[in-house]
Amino acid sequence: MMSSANYFFIPDWPVFYEDNHLLAVYKPAGLLVQADQTKDPSLLELAKSWLKERYEKPGRVFLGLVHRLDRPVAGVMLFARTSKAAGRLSEQFRTGAVEKKYTAVVEGVIKQPCGHLVHSLERINGRSSRIAEEPTPKTREARLSYQVIDKTQSKSLVEINLETGRHHQIRAQFAHIGHPVLGDLRYGAGAPLPEKQIALCATELSIAHPTLKDNRTFISPYPRGWPWPNIGDAPDAPPWNWSAISPLMAW
Repeated sequence: MMSSANYFFIPDWPVFYEDNHLLAVYKPAGLLVQADQTKDPSLLELAKSWLKERYEKPGRVFLGLVHRLDRPVAGVMLFARTSKAAGRLSEQFRTGAVEKKYTAVVEGVIKQPCGHLVHSLERINGRSSRIAEEPTPKTREARLSYQVIDKTQSKSLVEINLETGRHHQIRAQFAHIGHPVLGDLRYGAGAPLPEKQIALCATELSIAHPTLKDNRTFISPYPRGWPWPNIGDAPDAPPWNWSAISPLMAW
C-alpha cells in the first residue's frame, strides 16, 4: 500500500514515502526525534498520532525508531511501521549498509575541494563528543567523506557522505578541522542562528526495502531560509524550524 498523502499534519510538512512497512517524513530543526526529560513534543509521538488518526487505528500504534537526528538538525527521517521492518532496518544501520548524505554550511573556507575524515570519537557525559588523539577503549572510529560544492569568503557549502553514525560525528569532526557547522555553539561556532538550529540537513537516505529488497532513496529538499544564496527557495521547501510549524498544529 502506497499512500497518496504527501504531507504530515499541515500541507507544508512533507511525507516523503509511506507504505505498510515504512514511513519517511521531514524532521524540522528544533523538534526532538524521541521524547526526553524535557517532555517536549517528539517526531516519533507525532507520527504515531498521525497514523492513528489517518487510519482510525484502535489502541496503540507501533512505530519503530531505527536511527536518529540531533534536535537542531533538519532533514529526512525514516521510521519502521512493523517489527519485521524495524529489525531489518536496524541491522542495515548497524552494519553500515545505509547510505546517508548530509549538506552543511560550515564556517571558513575549506581549502581542499574534497576529503576523507577519520577520527577516534569519544562521547562525553552523553551530551557531547570529542576527538581523541589516539584510539582508546572509550572511542569509536568515525568516518566520513565530503565535497565542497560552493564557497564564499567566509563560509563553505559541503556535501557529506556519512560512513559511520556516531554521536554528533559531523559536528565534532568539522569543528576539529577548524570548520564548525554554522550556528553550532556547542562545537565552537562563532554565533548562533536565529532559532538555535544549526546549518546541517540530512538530505538523502538510501536503504534496501525491508520486505521488497529493492533500493529506496528518500530525499529532503533544503528548508526555507537555508543560509546559502538561492538555496531553500523552491516552492516545495519545508519550514526549517519547528517553531514555524507548531503554532499551526491542531493540538
